[in-house]
Amino acid sequence: MDSSIEQKIEQANKQDIDLAPLLDVVFILLIFFIVTTVFVRETGVDVDKPTAISSQDLQKSVLLLAITKRQEVIYGGTNIGLSGVRATLMQATRNEMRPLIIQSDRQVTTELLVKVIDQAKLAGIENVSIATVSE
Repeated sequence: MDSSIEQKIEQANKQDIDLAPLLDVVFILLIFFIVTTVFVRETGVDVDKPTAISSQDLQKSVLLLAITKRQEVIYGGTNIGLSGVRATLMQATRNEMRPLIIQSDRQVTTELLVKVIDQAKLAGIENVSIATVSE
């Protein structure tokens, strides 16, 4: 009888660490970091941008459009072509008006660049900029 009583006393004296509050804190921190992370939007293609002395940084909540040296118009990593620019930009700005930045390769013809800008203007975008690299 003494050994069973000793075992019960020994088990009562053991204290387990409750990990539930620790896990709750870890999950709350994880959710906080996921929600507050700023995701950088990229066009998904590498573009050799032209240089300009007057280049400046613009705000982060912009629409990015890329024109590659193969004359492809890329939005969100997808080739939308010239014909898809207007509809895509109208869809992207239906809730709020945002500026558009066009990342055009050096080898892109001026004609294609002007056509893309025209389609953006027809979509209702008033502020269109061309991405450059500082000299």
